[in-house]
Amino acid sequence: MSDLDLTPPPDLQALAALSARIGSDPLLIQAAGGNTSIKSAGVLWIKASGTLLAEAEQRDIFVPCDLEAMRAALAQDVDQADRAQDFGLSQAGLRPSIETSLHAVFTQRVVVHVHCVHTLAHVVQADPVAAIGTRLDGFRWCLVPYAKPGARLAVQVAQHVASGQVNVVLLGNHGLIVAGDDLAQTAQLLADVHDALAIAAADLPAPDLPDDLPPIWRPGPDSLSRIACDPARLSLALGGSLYPDHVIFCGVGMVAVDTPPAEAGTLPPVILLRGRGVLVAQSASAGTWALAQCLGDVLARVPADARLSYLTAEENDALVNWDAEKYRQKLNG
Repeated sequence: MSDLDLTPPPDLQALAALSARIGSDPLLIQAAGGNTSIKSAGVLWIKASGTLLAEAEQRDIFVPCDLEAMRAALAQDVDQADRAQDFGLSQAGLRPSIETSLHAVFTQRVVVHVHCVHTLAHVVQADPVAAIGTRLDGFRWCLVPYAKPGARLAVQVAQHVASGQVNVVLLGNHGLIVAGDDLAQTAQLLADVHDALAIAAADLPAPDLPDDLPPIWRPGPDSLSRIACDPARLSLALGGSLYPDHVIFCGVGMVAVDTPPAEAGTLPPVILLRGRGVLVAQSASAGTWALAQCLGDVLARVPADARLSYLTAEENDALVNWDAEKYRQKLNG
């Protein structure tokens, strides 16, 4: 049994307030995505897997973890470090975030990880550094290529942040991390990076879905419906999966049809209707809806002729069959 002090740090409620604010912004967080943490006296307080940052002030979503034990596991055994629940110090029934190891490698006290739409619009491109250009000049940043969320990604990030100098990390096909020594500093850094990477959404055709949809479908988010009505961006949408949470909540890649199917069959919960819009299954979760909207928000911000980097079949398979992600998806069912 650990003898670490599990008294919540005095600024944990302030972290909850920041978490709720960013968790309510779909340009930063979608569904149960993203996570925040704060370190105090050897304990890492981190958002629980499958919980919503938007609810951080309404319910207790932070789980205490043994910080040094997690760091030791990363140094010795990556596989063990992927079992974040092994490092939890509370029996409250919640698992620490899948990405606990990712937060542990930062020397800074506060870490915020978001799936920022503006960041994604850059890091899903085949050459994200060229896409970013000079936007992040003046920031202490790095880009880490895609790896499955968890310990193996944390090891890669650690190589860049061990000195404490880097405080902005862009994750290929994944998102953004900012870190700071206090909450105000970290919140401001997040806002500054978000503004620096901001891209206006393209003006795309309005959807034109039929009124008599089969009862198993409902009209989907306007942002993705507009993608279905733009041939160039529809082609981008059909190229494959762009980031992990899309795979978890919407399935691998996207499917387009010419007429609304009367039965779902083996179709995914979100389908594109060419030139008309997007359909979402009546049975789909709120997480599925949020990630469908996110895909539209991202693709509206990449150039129509962009070359994108899609997850490989092996990378998709690793996400679909990952127990930790099945747990998170179950909580958001």
